[in-house]
Amino acid sequence: MTVTEKLTQDVYKDVGENVNFTILNLNHKDQKAELAAVQELADRIPAIIRSMNVRYPKAALKVAFGFGSDAWDYLFPDAIKPMELIRFKEIVGPKYTAISTPGDLFFHVRAGESAVVYEVMAQFMLFIKDATTVEDETHGFRYFEGRAVIGFIDGTENPDVNEALDYAVIGDEDPEFTNGSYAFAQKYRHDMTAWNALKTEDQEKAIGRKKDSDLELADEEKLPNSHNVASQDMKDGIEHKIVRMNVPFSEPGKDITGTYFIGYARHFAVTNRMLINMFESKSDRLLDFSTAETGNLFFIPSTTTLESIVDNAL
Repeated sequence: MTVTEKLTQDVYKDVGENVNFTILNLNHKDQKAELAAVQELADRIPAIIRSMNVRYPKAALKVAFGFGSDAWDYLFPDAIKPMELIRFKEIVGPKYTAISTPGDLFFHVRAGESAVVYEVMAQFMLFIKDATTVEDETHGFRYFEGRAVIGFIDGTENPDVNEALDYAVIGDEDPEFTNGSYAFAQKYRHDMTAWNALKTEDQEKAIGRKKDSDLELADEEKLPNSHNVASQDMKDGIEHKIVRMNVPFSEPGKDITGTYFIGYARHFAVTNRMLINMFESKSDRLLDFSTAETGNLFFIPSTTTLESIVDNAL
């Protein structure tokens, strides 16, 4: 089966202006009832999206919905499992840890209008709320010029949009799940006081790029553990990429500001190697100012797999 853009969920373009990330845990009390709720939700999602696109076509609504490893095992115990869908194992480095946190169901909803994001998530929850509890809900936003909240252009290392499909979407290496994707979600809280106390040139060395122009620094100007070095996957001398759709989040009154990292990948192994580099091998300089508070891996099914879920045909 070949990769077909129309059969993928929204996993490789359009970060959005207003974003909702919601992670739910199933109750794990009544498998049949919870499966029925998930099936109804999966059945309703396409119609909800179509309706909202008719009502607010300029909002550019995009949605990704997926399953954690434990949820897959619980809901579909007799089904084949996506090859790389596992419970994320925490990565303990010499200084920092990429923790692993629970998560059964994942929603990534974004649009140009916050009212559209709200309405879509509110409608989704009508069908699933009684079968779940909320693990995390984070509201993200587009910062100035699409920059990260720490002031640097974000997404520079992403593949070109014309190549993104190849990096974000599963191909014929796992034919039962072609057109799906692996989403890794990680919520970072920043120490903005400490970060803003750095001189601009020291921030640039930490990131590996110029703050204003986004030009990459020469190798000798970067720190050995600058972010754009530590976060690369260069296995076998080849750069392997993922598609990032990171957005800032903040509650200024509570002095909470951070970045919600979301990486979509054809192979979770690529994302995992990046994380190992950041936390274990190279101790990414950015982690001196950023604490990972969550860590979840999800499988984002193709539209055909979602139809199979609805029809009990996995």
